[in-house]
Amino acid sequence: MQLGNVLSALADPHRRRVIATLARLPAGTERTCVSFNLPVGKASLTHHFRVLRHAGLVRQVDRGNSRTTVLRRDDMEARFPGLLTIVAAETG
Repeated sequence: MQLGNVLSALADPHRRRVIATLARLPAGTERTCVSFNLPVGKASLTHHFRVLRHAGLVRQVDRGNSRTTVLRRDDMEARFPGLLTIVAAETG
């Protein structure tokens, strides 16, 4: 988990919204990609989650014909203490 990759991933408002949503939920909560209702097409949605995964912010698990996403909360807090709190507090 590299700071530059994390900040680059969080620079996009759609990806920041995903992380903020997951950060507000109980630890270990899994959500499908489409459940975030991002106003983007399927290819863009796939791209956004790939960026989050490659930056180390989320882990994805295939569940049959869907894929769930879970925030790597403990890893994030250990590496960048307080960053998730800041992202989760963002309202706009």
